[in-house]
Order: sequence, then C-alpha cells, then structure tokens
Amino acid sequence: MTELILVRHGESLWQAEDRYAGSTDIPLSPRGREQAERLATWAASANLTAIWSSPLSRTRETTAPSERMAGLTARIDSRLREIDFGRGEGLTAAEMKQSFPEAFAAFQSDPVVHYLPGGEDPHHAVRRAMACFEEMEGKHPGGRVLVVSHSTLIRLALCELIGVPLSTYRSVFPSIRSTALTEIHLEGEKASLLRFNVPLNFLEKGLHEDSEGGIPLNRL
Repeated sequence: MTELILVRHGESLWQAEDRYAGSTDIPLSPRGREQAERLATWAASANLTAIWSSPLSRTRETTAPSERMAGLTARIDSRLREIDFGRGEGLTAAEMKQSFPEAFAAFQSDPVVHYLPGGEDPHHAVRRAMACFEEMEGKHPGGRVLVVSHSTLIRLALCELIGVPLSTYRSVFPSIRSTALTEIHLEGEKASLLRFNVPLNFLEKGLHEDSEGGIPLNRL
C-alpha cells in the first residue's frame, strides 16, 4: 500500500484575485508563502518517504520548505501540472461571462464536455494524473508521498478514483483549500480515501491521529 498526501499549492497572486490560473506560471502571494511554511512544519514529522511536485512556480515555492524540513528532494513531474484553461487564463468568472458568455455558460453546465475555449480536455488531464499516481505507487511501495499539485487536477483525479462522472467535479468537490491535506491509499486496483481537504490547523490541534475508516473507492 502506498499513501499519497495530495496538497494544493499555497495561495497564488491570481488566486487571491479569483483569477483562473491553469498553465500560467503565477507565484505565491505573501499568504501563500506563509502557508508553505506551515505545510513544512507538518512535513517535518509526517514520516514522508518522497515528495512529488508540479513544475509550476506556485507548487515549487510551496514544496521547497517541505523539502528542507523533511530532508527530501522533490521529483518534478509535468503530469501534475494544472489543467490549461485556454481563453480563461488570467480571467475572473465575471470577465469570462462578459468575454465569451455562451461558452462560459456551457462550461458551467458541463465543465468536461464544454471545457473552456482553447483549454485542455479534462479527460486528457485525468489520464496523465492517474498515470503519475500509478508510477508513484510502483516507485514507493509502502511509502508515504507528499504530492503538491493543483485544485482542478486533484478534483478530477478524485472523481476518477471514486467512479463518478468527471463532469461533476465542480459540484462533488466545490473547492480545495490551499495546503489542505487529502490522503488516499493505493493498493493495486483498490484505493481508499482517508482524509479530504483537511486544513493544517486541524492537524496542529491533534485531530489527525484517527486515520481509520477511510471511504473505499473503485479505481477505474
């Protein structure tokens, strides 16, 4: 069994403004850097065996303090990058509604069938994410891996593991908190969800001790 701790990067400059940042390389905000340091404090005593990260600046800046505190060097893997939002990159929802109202309305109705114009097909994104997870499982059997990635990619991957339609990712998982922890256990064709979107302050209060009773998932 391999444990993957999925973490969304700290708050980015665009995230603070509610702008869509997919493939655009946006750095962390001051608050995001503080969140990265708090994640590193957790990582120091988390018994990690490996760290994997998306190559984008906001994930690398989030990962760096944890690498230092855990004494590990992160593996950078482009399959963990965020989905490309095409014409939506850098825009708020209100700006997209104004710039391309019909396409944005279709996206809100079904964000997978009608992904944003010029963006990445979510089916392709989830395939690369799952291939990356499978490689982690093969390289770190029995290990505990911190995976620093992005909100939409994490939500798509969780839908794939649960076995619900990808098109529901925005409703089933409305949001992923910055540097919150989502823990999945992988074992062959089986997976379990042990934690979802748990804020670091919960762990600081000692609420992480009970890790039993995960939700069984069907890996597709």
